[in-house]
Amino acid sequence: MKIRAYSAADEAKLFELMRDEGEGWSCYFADEQIGKYKLALENSRTYVAYEGDTLCGFMRCRDDDGFGVYIYDLLVKKEFRGRSIGRILMETVCADCPEDTVYVMSDVDEYYEKQGCRRVGSIFEVKTQRQV
Repeated sequence: MKIRAYSAADEAKLFELMRDEGEGWSCYFADEQIGKYKLALENSRTYVAYEGDTLCGFMRCRDDDGFGVYIYDLLVKKEFRGRSIGRILMETVCADCPEDTVYVMSDVDEYYEKQGCRRVGSIFEVKTQRQV
């Protein structure tokens, strides 16, 4: 598996991944929103995970000018779940931003608790294996 920064060449596969995931992601690819989300992708720190030619996951986050990095979107293709791809994506942003605390905006709290993230109010602070 290879993780790298998102580029416009990943766009079609990324939107296909979200469409395959279903209703919870439709707010990003609905006709009236897709342009906004494309702009958000360009203005965010976005990572993609590939196994061969298959986009198996992605993560989008933003730097809050020294107040932390916030993960807004994290999605792993269903058939690739259970392979630590989400955790590796989170560890990648932690490694790329060592001076910043990384937080995640969650609607899947159980997943982040399982990953060892610490709840901080209504968000989670990401802890890497190296920090535990």
